[in-house]
Formats: sequence, structure tokens, C-alpha cells
Amino acid sequence: MPKRSDEINELHESVKRKERHAHIAREEGERSVGQNLALIGSLGWLIITPTVAGVYIGRWLDGLMGGGIFWSGAFIIVGISFGSLMAWKRIKKEEK
Repeated sequence: MPKRSDEINELHESVKRKERHAHIAREEGERSVGQNLALIGSLGWLIITPTVAGVYIGRWLDGLMGGGIFWSGAFIIVGISFGSLMAWKRIKKEEK
């Protein structure tokens, strides 16, 4: 069970982070609809591009190995995972 002081420190950090976000929003203003749409579009490309690359690499390996969709499935999962990781990092970068 976490100590009470750890919970208080975590809460304190959360409040400080929210205050920093509010301060930035006051100084810079809210992001425009266009900026939000651009972020959504870039997140989509960050996920789709590695996934499609995984499909092509998987299909190529399946053709070489001569069977099934084993490599296609594996590389689709790898592509989605890699793209999701990149999108997650981008979102974290935008939060700062």
C-alpha cells in the first residue's frame, strides 16, 4: 500500500501540472480548430504508415516463404504497435 506522503506528492505534482497548462493557455490562448485537426491528422498518419508498411513487408515475406498469412499478421501487429507508440509520444510531447 502506498504511503500517504507519496499520494500527497503525486496529487501536488498533478495540481502543479494543471496550473502550468492553465497558465500556458492564458498566455498563448486556446489552440485553434485547425491546429487540433492537424494534430489528429498527424496522429492518424503516425499509426497508418507503419501498419501499411507492415502489411507490405508481411505480404512480401509470405510470398517468399510460400504460405499463409503468418508474416502479414505478425508485421501488422508490429506496425500497429510501433505506430501507437509514436502517436503516444507525440501526444505526450503536445502536453508539455
